[in-house]
Amino acid sequence: MKDLKEFEISFIGIKLGKHQFSYQIDNTFFEFFQYDEFDTAELKVDLLFEKKNNMFNLEFNSKGKVIVACDVTGEPFELKVNGQLSLIVKFGDEYDDDNDEILIIPHNSYQLNVAQFMYEMVVLSLPIKKVHPGIEDGTLESEVLEKLKEFEKKKEEVKETIDPRWAKLKELKTNKNE
Repeated sequence: MKDLKEFEISFIGIKLGKHQFSYQIDNTFFEFFQYDEFDTAELKVDLLFEKKNNMFNLEFNSKGKVIVACDVTGEPFELKVNGQLSLIVKFGDEYDDDNDEILIIPHNSYQLNVAQFMYEMVVLSLPIKKVHPGIEDGTLESEVLEKLKEFEKKKEEVKETIDPRWAKLKELKTNKNE
């Protein structure tokens, strides 16, 4: 899997119409892209490849799970991942991937490597902030979580005790308004 050859589609020998491809990807796939946010990855990517006379329609769908670290506590947890990507491939004078939805490949191309698109689809389908479900429902017990609660209590105590100098300034402000 060193050069991701299994993700190359030789479209010259494919007949016009729809074709289904299925891929199983794991950590080794993401290691190729030097992406190490996952402890474990088990994903299935289905690709519906529709060949037309002068273009291709690609529909990617991914489902699976990854083990990631919680952004709050650092605790690992299982995150379900579902992603979709639609891509139109057209032919042109030179390679151009500036548009997110349209890829232009040179006229003399005979194969297309879909690994980069699969990688981007999965990574972009992750939430920006990954929070352990145990935090949301209150079932997670963690040293980090206990420390955060402790700091929150101290912060509230500090808010309640007002520096006497600020209190005098507040008096001046309210006296001025009267």
